[in-house]
Amino acid sequence: MFLIKCIRTLTLSLGLAVAAIGATAALSVAHADKPAISQELLQPAAVGGYDVTSYFAGTPVVGSAQFTAQHNGATFRFASAANRDRFVANPTAYAPQYGGYCAWAVAQGYTAPGRPRHWRVVDGKLYLNYNADVQSKWEKNIPGFIQSANGNWPNVLRK
Repeated sequence: MFLIKCIRTLTLSLGLAVAAIGATAALSVAHADKPAISQELLQPAAVGGYDVTSYFAGTPVVGSAQFTAQHNGATFRFASAANRDRFVANPTAYAPQYGGYCAWAVAQGYTAPGRPRHWRVVDGKLYLNYNADVQSKWEKNIPGFIQSANGNWPNVLRK
């Protein structure tokens, strides 16, 4: 019985500590600019660890922790050394537009994470969207949304 009470107390204390840390982190993030490259919590790298060069071949693949490169403060993963080297030689040619944030959201004047499975290469540039529903909206006027997003970027990082 004593052991059960100790475990319950410890579990409650840990839960409160995690909640306090989370609240503190949320407050500090709310007052800071967003990072230039979108990376979701608990993701191993930008674009969910997908090899950004692979999108241009039409078949996105997950990169490896063995082949990485840094760009704008984020780690990108690649399926091969050749893909990594291609990215390093010209990162702006392969990195997703708007730092990997959802292209439709940026067009609307705010940010949301871009997800690696909701993508499109348009005029040689990679765009990500939040989900299939958002991507469907974005595809109804891609040129118009790109124009709006270009006008909003990078100011949306300060909102």
